[in-house]
Amino acid sequence: MSIKIAIVDDNTFLINAIKEKLSFFKDLNLKFSALNGADLLTNLESNHNIDLILMDIEMPVLNGIETTQIVKQKYPQIKIIMLTVFDNDEHIFNAIKAGADGYLLKEISAKELHEGILETLKGGAAMNPSIAMKTLKLLRNPVNFEKEKEDIKLSEREIQVLEQLSKGLSYNIIANNLFLSTGTIRKHIENIYKKLQVHNKLEAIDKAKKNNLI
Repeated sequence: MSIKIAIVDDNTFLINAIKEKLSFFKDLNLKFSALNGADLLTNLESNHNIDLILMDIEMPVLNGIETTQIVKQKYPQIKIIMLTVFDNDEHIFNAIKAGADGYLLKEISAKELHEGILETLKGGAAMNPSIAMKTLKLLRNPVNFEKEKEDIKLSEREIQVLEQLSKGLSYNIIANNLFLSTGTIRKHIENIYKKLQVHNKLEAIDKAKKNNLI
């Protein structure tokens, strides 16, 4: 049986290194490679008859974790192994949460990559020992990567200002709507930026939404 594979990586040198590893095995058939998540999704639209995707994490346009989430929603039958240089806890946690079926490091040998692919297609989870260890640790002591949620405390007034800001309103209009002076609005916005640890309006709105503040 021929296993149909796609590779997603923004580094063509690494794509070639993976291709070389796959070329040792007659049962692995590389269908296409993509340079980022958006590129992959375009490819999948015309050919989603793929068994497994080897997915990089850090990529421009659409990173591996966001892409995994989209692919899993659209094509749940396709297995995804994250193939990355990074084994940091947050990446592992987010990749698993996004629906990744396995997590391997790029320096993996051809033989182990082949075994990982077969294991994943059988319904297992391919993981480097170091990743498996970190995953166990994360399960034993869950790190709350969203812990900012508890740390950010905005006053009711600041939330009102942020909500108005998120509607694209100017400081003057917000001031009128909330019966405050423009100077007071500026002060509130300054405090909001400090509390959220952001530098501009877009970041503030984005972070507030992520933390369910607005």
